[in-house]
Amino acid sequence: MALELEGTLRQKLGVQSGTSARGQWAKQEFILEFPDGNFTAQACFTAWGQDKVAELDKYQVGDRIKVSFHLKAREYNGRWFNDLQIWRLAPAGQATAAPSAPAQPAYPQAPVSAPQPPAFETAPAPTLDDMPGEDSSDDLPF
Repeated sequence: MALELEGTLRQKLGVQSGTSARGQWAKQEFILEFPDGNFTAQACFTAWGQDKVAELDKYQVGDRIKVSFHLKAREYNGRWFNDLQIWRLAPAGQATAAPSAPAQPAYPQAPVSAPQPPAFETAPAPTLDDMPGEDSSDDLPF
């Protein structure tokens, strides 16, 4: 499953590297902060491979980026772990299409603005003069 998410690069974790039976490997994790309704959320993504680590190195903490990623899960010792593996990074606001397709956004994008608090009309607080007077025709007990 391929997904896209735009947000702010909040943190880059250290590069991890090593050697496996298939050869050299490198990965780097980073934290992306993104809007989630009225709140913000954070997710940890993984850049696998030296080319993806180099691509992530182009961006600094605080940059707005668009992350294209695959959502995967795996089981280890009876527990399940999710993995968000990136396959493309781009500055936020740029369309990212498949390499063979023309660069067009999949959906028309409306400008996103911060939600504005509702405008309340403020009226002066009531005073004792505003309270109704005693009326003997009122037969309610309260």
